[in-house]
Amino acid sequence: MKKRITPTRGSSRNPPRSPSEAEREQAHKDYKITIEYKNLKQHAPSGVYLIPSLDNLRLFYGVIFVRRGPFTNGIFKFQIRLPERYNDVNTWPQITFSSYVYNPYVNAKTGELDIQSAYPSWDPHKHYLVTVLTHLKKIFYMKSFGLDAKENVEARELAQNNPGKYEEKVNFCVKESQRLVYVNDPGCTTKFTEDASSHKILRELLFKKIINSASSMTRSHILDIVEDAHDNGSDL
Repeated sequence: MKKRITPTRGSSRNPPRSPSEAEREQAHKDYKITIEYKNLKQHAPSGVYLIPSLDNLRLFYGVIFVRRGPFTNGIFKFQIRLPERYNDVNTWPQITFSSYVYNPYVNAKTGELDIQSAYPSWDPHKHYLVTVLTHLKKIFYMKSFGLDAKENVEARELAQNNPGKYEEKVNFCVKESQRLVYVNDPGCTTKFTEDASSHKILRELLFKKIINSASSMTRSHILDIVEDAHDNGSDL
């Protein structure tokens, strides 16, 4: 006697729905973003760091450490947002600084970096995330600006006509970036945290001890320094 099989309620005999052309196209764009980021880890401009958001493929948090030029020692944080149609022609990324930046290419009110002045047309076969990060770094090292630098006209005119005043305002924004470095945006993946007091004491102690003998310092020597500090009552 053959056993009769009865389909369970709610089961479907229809095959899974195939993705639409639009869904396949969007998946391809998403994949290209991940490839761009993977390549960026090797080719990002020096001093510039970018980390993706934990829950949004098209949102990145970044920071630039400026090592020379007018903005020396500045630590400027920013976000990159990619439109849904990113990787289409003339679909630019959007870069917005959360740190205060006094620069002719940065909007004084919104903090947005002007990208279209450098790239009037966006060609996804030529322009990538590394392209805009290179532009971002470049604006911190420029000493003169053309008429295309129009996001902060006051900054441009001061740079041309009153360099001393321009330098004063730049120095202020550098100090502000340092002062607020430990203030992190909600959800930010490039977080800065302050050292515990014990870490500061240990670093200062090690610096004093090894400044003249760093090349000969061994792991056991460092552990002996920490033990001596503990025995002498240092708050480690």
